[in-house]
Amino acid sequence: MIIDSSRELKARYDELKAGDIFLGVLSYKKLRDRVLIDLLERGVRVIPSPLSQTLSSSKVAQAVVLCKWMIPHTFVINRRLALMHTISEFNRLGIKRVVTKEDRLDCGYGVHYWNSIEEVYNQTALQSLPYPFVIQPFVARYTDIRVIIVADYVEAYTRHNPYNFRNNVSAGGTSRPYNTDASQVKLCRDVMERGKFPYAHIDLMIMPDGKNYLSEIALDGGLKGARVDRDGLCKLKRECLECLADEPCPL
Repeated sequence: MIIDSSRELKARYDELKAGDIFLGVLSYKKLRDRVLIDLLERGVRVIPSPLSQTLSSSKVAQAVVLCKWMIPHTFVINRRLALMHTISEFNRLGIKRVVTKEDRLDCGYGVHYWNSIEEVYNQTALQSLPYPFVIQPFVARYTDIRVIIVADYVEAYTRHNPYNFRNNVSAGGTSRPYNTDASQVKLCRDVMERGKFPYAHIDLMIMPDGKNYLSEIALDGGLKGARVDRDGLCKLKRECLECLADEPCPL
């Protein structure tokens, strides 16, 4: 049995058995991870993969699984003790300004700039910054790139906002096409393979010295600045999922 909508999945949830397939992104929101575990335990194939769906919805999970591709000294802070250790490490390294990313917030809403990590500690102590979150050194100069990959389709564009370090095009930023090089495409493909993403919207940080780092990855995202439109991209993604469904179940 192949189910390709969340409505049908919810209606026939108890009928699913090993070997059945669900095509699509689960819409259970806060229950998603629990439902994915149940489907995995029952032998139901989920496409896109449960790992990619988990990573796509959680910046903290991304920093745990994909940290090797992110800027150095990216840490997950899940409690006060972890933050205290990070304060000592950042002070030892001379890292002053930092950025935090709240979990499960998109469009830049959960990204915060701090003049010092002590400011972060004060806000967590006042319970205005919830655990868990990601913390990174603030990078003042880099090129923000959005890369869209679906099978052989690859396109990229820069995002820039002179009045907001978040660079979101939806928040007043501008964009222009960008020609990725082989190393940048390889980084994206490596991240997708590790996270089992069949397709992805990937944000890269290109440093002045030419080094490339992962910022974030998602199964879906904004398209302002992209050549492909929403209908065309959805068609490409659908074809990708259907091809995966036709492949033998991996062991």
